Amino acid sequence: MAVPRPIATRYARSGDVRIAYQVVGQGSFDLVFVPGFISNLDLHWEDEGYSRLLSRLSAFSRLILFDKRGTGLSDRVDTHALPSLETRMDDVRVVMDAAGSSRAAILGASEGAPMAILFAATYPERTRSLVLYGGYAHFHKWVMSPERLDAFIADAETSWGTGATLQNFAPGRLDDTRFATWWGRFERLSASPTAAAALARMNAEIDVRGVLASIRAPTLLIHRRNDARVNPDASRYLAQKIPGARLVEVTGRDHPIWTGDVNRVADLVEEFLTGTHAAPETERVLAALLVTRISDTARLGDRMWSERSERFHETWRLIVGRHGGRIADQHGETLVSRFDGPARAVRCASALREAAQDIGIASAHGVHVGEVEMRGPPTGLAMRVAVQIADRAERGDILASRLVADLAAGSGLHFTDVGKVMFDDLDEPLALVQATSEQHLEPACRSRVIAVEPSALTARENEVVALIADGKSNAAIAAELSLSEHTVKRHVANILLKLDLPSRAAAAAFAARQTGPDGP
Repeated sequence: MAVPRPIATRYARSGDVRIAYQVVGQGSFDLVFVPGFISNLDLHWEDEGYSRLLSRLSAFSRLILFDKRGTGLSDRVDTHALPSLETRMDDVRVVMDAAGSSRAAILGASEGAPMAILFAATYPERTRSLVLYGGYAHFHKWVMSPERLDAFIADAETSWGTGATLQNFAPGRLDDTRFATWWGRFERLSASPTAAAALARMNAEIDVRGVLASIRAPTLLIHRRNDARVNPDASRYLAQKIPGARLVEVTGRDHPIWTGDVNRVADLVEEFLTGTHAAPETERVLAALLVTRISDTARLGDRMWSERSERFHETWRLIVGRHGGRIADQHGETLVSRFDGPARAVRCASALREAAQDIGIASAHGVHVGEVEMRGPPTGLAMRVAVQIADRAERGDILASRLVADLAAGSGLHFTDVGKVMFDDLDEPLALVQATSEQHLEPACRSRVIAVEPSALTARENEVVALIADGKSNAAIAAELSLSEHTVKRHVANILLKLDLPSRAAAAAFAARQTGPDGP
């Protein structure tokens, strides 16, 4: 469901503090979302995961969002007179009053969970039901020891706004450049360094263990099994102490509710609050993702590397299209393409590997199969796993998940097992395979290379093939020999035809063999 833009931001008065809030959706009941450590109502909609979560929740409810005092668009707090949890909990009531909500389901995420717990115990008549994600009842026991908290605050006071805290909350997204950049903005626009340190100290005082038995609202607990920030035992304790509470543990390591498998979390919340399953996601399809990384291992220099990188990018688009794929995304030297079948993805990876060799750069490839959105760049679990597989691939490797090999059975491709690896967001090690040598990935009709003497080439062609062996591009060869690039391309084509060679890389190898280590 698309959320209309812009979304109006309003303010509710809680004592001398104004609390910013938004209302989205027109569902049959109200759902108040109590955010975690920091938040920013406007910035949430800029992140794909956060936006998707809020869109899902507002599809079946009238969703009430707010920034807690001291964060985002709400008023800041006096760092020398920190408000109590009771005061902050009362902000929930004030926002509900301003939004015209007499009774609502309360969703508390992370640091928002203790506020939601206290609200449910204090205002049972206004609490329809309670959902706690990644929550806890006592900060020091399940989130950070006093020593770890001191270190966190010290780091935050010197590096806040750079995205440095990402490793504490979502270590699995550290290599996601786009998300890491957004996280830095999220820090800066949600709280100042001083406010962040004050909020951390304020959260450290949380202990609501004594009120858990008083909760009478139906309660759902959701926690990721390998949560990087809040120990999963925190929710197990809540499940024992809150009467009738139900605990569901989901896969994943990254802590924020809007990271990882957002759809799974939204499905659980929707089913619990409405009693029905979410409508099937018709916009998601199974796809093979190919992540290609290129690098400069020959220390070519900025100008030459830029030329070769640009040339590979152009070649990448052509080769992906020839193999029936689609360009999906691009982050610097990491290129993402998607295919309807894994065999096409692997064959494309082979062609890209050869193209990189021809151009004189290094490449590594990762292939994985999973569900992705039909529109827009691939995101979610399948994409993150594909990226991590590519990160493990060495120069010239085509690594894939075992599922790729299983689905490519009968295609004529060959794979070898390389063992199991533990990835973020997965509970079990993932079995990896490697596509075997290039000969298995090429058409069977390719003729065998026939040894030909260099005398078969003209003097100019011998010059060209020697420069190919030096790793020079067509443009560089044209400049050195004072030829047009078109003429060089014709020479290269004639060389490959005369020597019956399949590629520039093979021509370079031929020239190296003829020259030998000590020259001709």
